[in-house]
Amino acid sequence: MKDVMGLIYTSENDVHLGELTSQRAVAALPIAGRYRVIDFQLSSMVHTGIKNVGIITQKNYQSLMDHIGSGREWDLHGKVGLNILPPYLTRENMGVYAGLVDALNSNRNFLRLSTQEYIVVTNSHTIYNADFSEAIDQHIASGADVTMIYSKKLTTTDVESASYLTVAEDKTITSMEIGPMVPNTENAYLKVFITKRELLRQLVEQAFANGKHDWSRDVLQPAINDKSLKIMGYEYTGAAAQIDSIQAYFNFNMELQKDEFRRELFPVNQPIYTKVRDDMPARYNGEGKASNSLIGNGCIIEGTVINSVLFRGVKVARGAVVKNSIIMQDAQIQEGAEIDHCILDKSSVIRRNGRLIAPAAYPIVIAKNVVI
Repeated sequence: MKDVMGLIYTSENDVHLGELTSQRAVAALPIAGRYRVIDFQLSSMVHTGIKNVGIITQKNYQSLMDHIGSGREWDLHGKVGLNILPPYLTRENMGVYAGLVDALNSNRNFLRLSTQEYIVVTNSHTIYNADFSEAIDQHIASGADVTMIYSKKLTTTDVESASYLTVAEDKTITSMEIGPMVPNTENAYLKVFITKRELLRQLVEQAFANGKHDWSRDVLQPAINDKSLKIMGYEYTGAAAQIDSIQAYFNFNMELQKDEFRRELFPVNQPIYTKVRDDMPARYNGEGKASNSLIGNGCIIEGTVINSVLFRGVKVARGAVVKNSIIMQDAQIQEGAEIDHCILDKSSVIRRNGRLIAPAAYPIVIAKNVVI
């Protein structure tokens, strides 16, 4: 896809993620034992053959930049390759955009200087493993101004941020609901769209000049209603999830323990690429054992792990019990400790004989570097 570029908007969608995003962007949130959320959007761009990818960052983007580096892991470290677009700082916005329109307008030079005719724009908090080639072919063949990608499988817990599309038989989008309590359709918008780069520039400049900030509510929804643009839909049929709350983050990681869901999200022909960390294989000492769990490299298991996701370098000491929990990189569960339905951020420590038990609907979150 030499004539298509990509753009990932790391939106400020962390209101319901609490401590998990207090020091990092949603895009940099560790997930699935060894990945970051943005790995899924970047890998989807790579599967599509897109070589020019821009990432619009906002506040707390240091962790994201450290993870992405030069883009070598995604083969995006060439002359065009990966473009990190830092936030446009003013006294008023403090590095946070009011919406996608504001973000695109602040980075209009990147759009202007790019040479590709078409552009795929995505958010940074929706998980999927896609190849957009077929959607791009449909977009070009149909003569659409905008093609919006949707899914019937998308799971979300934040009703206010969800959007749903009514799609006619000819794939034309006839209506768009934003934040409905009870949607009239199951076609959930993935926050991914395809359009011409020059058309996007024009629409953004016009919207910004009229004080508009929200791309979906201020541009797409009115255009669908008054039919001022030809807007089509394309259905993505793979696994999808929106990481928009602590509960959504917890549920997604727990869902990965199911073979069917894991195979659907990680097909053999479409790997998810990520930053490589060289570690020894996980080691089980003494009575250490794990069941129905994802265990990352470098883990040392001397206790018991059940229905959990452990990132790289986690240590579970003798007599410790970990159930239904997500333990991020280099965290420690000391001797005799027990945790159930917990999320432990990087390098956190549960001291000897500590006990943290929570219901599945309200998992306990322990912040980065905290000792309990």
